[in-house]
Order: sequence, then structure tokens, then C-alpha cells
Amino acid sequence: MDFAFTPEEEAFREEVAAFLEKEAPKEYREKRVTFFDMSGQPDWIAVHRGMAEKLGARGWLSIHWPGEYGGQDASPFYRLILREELTRYHCPGYDSIGAGIVAPAILLKGSEEQKKKHLPGIASGKVMWCETLSEPGHGSDLAALEVFAREEDDSFVVNGQKIWTTNGHFADWNALIVRTDRAAKPNYRGITFFLLDMKTPGITVNPIVNMAGHHDFNEVFFDDVRIPRENIVGGLNRGFYVVMSLLDYERTTDTVYAFADTYLRDLEGYARENDRLTPVSRNRLAELTAECEVARLLHYRVAWMQGRGEVPNYESAMSKMYSFELLQRVAEFGMELAGPYGQLAEGSERAPWNGRIPSCYLRSFGHSLEQGTSEIDRDVIAQRGMGLPRLR
Repeated sequence: MDFAFTPEEEAFREEVAAFLEKEAPKEYREKRVTFFDMSGQPDWIAVHRGMAEKLGARGWLSIHWPGEYGGQDASPFYRLILREELTRYHCPGYDSIGAGIVAPAILLKGSEEQKKKHLPGIASGKVMWCETLSEPGHGSDLAALEVFAREEDDSFVVNGQKIWTTNGHFADWNALIVRTDRAAKPNYRGITFFLLDMKTPGITVNPIVNMAGHHDFNEVFFDDVRIPRENIVGGLNRGFYVVMSLLDYERTTDTVYAFADTYLRDLEGYARENDRLTPVSRNRLAELTAECEVARLLHYRVAWMQGRGEVPNYESAMSKMYSFELLQRVAEFGMELAGPYGQLAEGSERAPWNGRIPSCYLRSFGHSLEQGTSEIDRDVIAQRGMGLPRLR
């Protein structure tokens, strides 16, 4: 494995940085807004959509796609470089679900008609996506989901509830998995993957505000929602296989190691400016810096494998679990470093960085749950990476 960037990749990084120097929202940079607490900003959706269209116009959201589908046949490291720079500039605009998860699934499992219909909108940044996987009683055990779609003529009619739907309140399209065969044995053979227009009648989206005060998540209700048969991806009752390939990308679509590293560097600057570095905090800072490097190399390994046409499985779970848990540790370090000031939220006169420190800390509790829990990741690593037997 050679993780050295080519001259072309380094030139691309410089191009992205120069663009973001002019276009990235300056207020977000001044506030040190991170990817996971951007939704706490009142103008976030408009800023996110505006930046997405600017990135799409330059062909950067699809740069690593095959040329026949609007990409530039670039290596996955170009996407990684783009996301690293967006993180460094505290800039939104990358649709992690559409560009990061749904597009790879369509490229792998979608029909030619689906590719022609949906990929251009994702590449342009004008069409945003959400995914409805989890249900109130089924998160980690997706094979047991219960939301049902009954077949009716040339359509399927969906009824039920999904939960923890990120960006469902403004998404244009939805990657939806539902049960289409209640008698299938084993149960994962009765699941189908659909592409759903969020303007379809019968969809209700209710907000879920997390304890940091951010509106990322939603619960979504389906009341006789009709989906055309042509919107099935991967075949009837074959949706679980699409989801499994999707999850391998979901676990690596966000460069979480870069979020952790950028936030840690900001914390170091704050500590130096305010004379808050002690021997203990210096040692902890050094430990976390080393862990950020480990997380970066784990993620680079996944990108390297994708560039070779391989599908990382336990490697993706390893990268996701380590990076997200690292970000939790960095967020906790921020609270310790700021001391009593770490409790001051945005709007408080003496709050460092307009309250980013408690915002990041409160949001971090969800990191070991989203995109598959840490427990599931450890199962994947143990079984598929180490060959250990299943315990359940």
C-alpha cells in the first residue's frame, strides 16, 4: 500500500483549497463549525445546498465516478481530498447520503435507466437524498424490519414508520428499504430496496431534535405511499444485498478522522491562546494526535482498496468504529480543556467559538450509534476480519 499522493492529486488539493478560500462561508470558519454540528446554524440548509451546487458545477461531487456516468474516472482519493479540504475550511456542500452512499449503490446495483435518471442530479448537487433504514424497533437488526409494501398492479404501496432519518426534512429523494415478503425464510430474503420521490403523497416527516439542539434526524411515516415498480434497485426481495453494499460505503463516506484532526488542532490553538496547556493536557493532546494519524491511515487503506476495485468490508467497519469513537474522545478532551467555559453554549458572551465545544460534545454521544453501532462494527471485524464464530 502506497498512500503518497501523486502530483496530480496534490494539484487537485491546491485547486480545491484555492476555491474554498474564496467560496467557503466565512462565518462558519470563524465559528469553527464542524460537519456534525452545522445543522445547528439557522441558515445551514440554504448554505449547504448553495455550496453543493458550486461543487457540482465543477464536477467534484462525481469526480471518482466512471466517465460514462459523468465522472472523470479519478481514484477515490480525489473524493477523500475534497472532503479533507471541506473539513479544513469548515464548509458544507457534500451530500454524504446522495453522493457518498446512494450513488455508489446505484452504480453497483442500479439499472441503466436508474443511473441515467438519478446520477446527474446527485452529480450537480441540486438533488439531495435521505435514507430510511432504521425503524423504532429495528436499528442494528435490519433483517427484521417490518415496514411493509404490498404489491398492487405495477406499484408497491408502503405503510409504516421509519426513524433516525438524517436530512429527511429537506431531501428530494429517499433510499428506502421495506419488507415485501413476510413469509420469506430467512427474513432478509423478503426485503426490497426502493428509490422514492419525497414529494409522493402520503409521506409525513416529523423532526427529532437531539440533545445538542440540532435538527439532523427525523421520523418518517408512510400512509399508502405508492412507488412504481421501476424504482426497485437490485430486484424484488433482493434489497438486503443492496443495503449490505451500501453500508460498506456509508461507513467510509465521511472522513471522520479529518473532523477529529481539524477540531483537535483548533482546540490546541485555543489552549495556547488562553494559556490552558498543562503537562497533563499536553500529553493527552499528543496521544489524540497520534490516534488521528492511525484513523487517517485506516481510512486511506479503504480508499486504496476501493481504487483497486475491491469492496472493503471489515476494513470499512474498522475505519468507521475507530474514527467515530476517536471523535468522541476529542470532543471530551475539548470539554476538559475549556473547563467551566466548556459549558457555555452559543449566544453566551464568553463561550469559546460561539459555543462549539459543548455543541460538539453533546452531539458526539451519537457517534457510536450512527452508521451502524460500534457493537455491530466489532461483530463485523471479529467475524469477517478475524474469522471468529458468531455469538448470536
